[in-house]
Amino acid sequence: MIVAGFMLLAVGAADLVRRFAPRRWVGYLVVVVILLLLGSVSDALLPMLAGLLVGALWVWCMPSERPAPIGFWPAVLLGAASIGAVVWLGARTDAGLIGSVWTLRSPFGDVSFDLAMLTLGAAVFLLESSNLVVRAALDGEHTWRPVELRPTSPEREIAHGVAAEPRPFADADRGPIPETTHVGVDPVESTDTDRGAPDPRTDFKGGRLIGPLERILVMLLTLAAAYPILAAMLAAKGIVRFPEISRDGETGARAEYFLVGSLVSWVIGLGAAFLVWWAAHS
Repeated sequence: MIVAGFMLLAVGAADLVRRFAPRRWVGYLVVVVILLLLGSVSDALLPMLAGLLVGALWVWCMPSERPAPIGFWPAVLLGAASIGAVVWLGARTDAGLIGSVWTLRSPFGDVSFDLAMLTLGAAVFLLESSNLVVRAALDGEHTWRPVELRPTSPEREIAHGVAAEPRPFADADRGPIPETTHVGVDPVESTDTDRGAPDPRTDFKGGRLIGPLERILVMLLTLAAAYPILAAMLAAKGIVRFPEISRDGETGARAEYFLVGSLVSWVIGLGAAFLVWWAAHS
């Protein structure tokens, strides 16, 4: 399972660097050094190198500035590789230098270093990498219609969990739908704020925060077997988004984007929980 942990950690860390680091090469260097240290002290240099290779391939296959050339299939392959590493490789009996001093207890029992690495990697992957997977899934389901009928960012915003008001349609030749999300603002208020200080609500990127929090909660609640709370949380999201979906037109694009984005996000969170659960009970 240490192989799966390093792969998920490398992919998740690389995407966090692409999203937040002002200088990517510095961020990548820091990630490589951290993984190298973890691989050295845990006697897992080969799994660490495998993780770095998978992380480099992920960055190439899943660009953050444009639609992924092969859709979300890299995520499917990564998931299959992670499941295979957990099911067939299992846990190691010796974790190297850190194994002799590693002690971590939880309400469910002792947590080995390999299991802790897998949990950390899964959690890091749920932060930014899963946003790229959801975006790739939405791009793959995008229907190419005439310019005047093609929905733009409001549908994507709903799928990511942010309410938005309808805006003009985009040109087909301008590339992917922009990721910037906006909260609906009253026309009178927007007129006043345009004359003075900008309204902080107009550039609220809540979708990038709601999605990772939702997936982390799905994983934690699933591992804790808190299924009633999990069901209530997922139902509450649908209730909160019902007003936006109910304003959908004849195309049904808003409902489709909401369902595709939400289901892909939930599957990722549940898959991460299943991966950790299997590793803990194997």
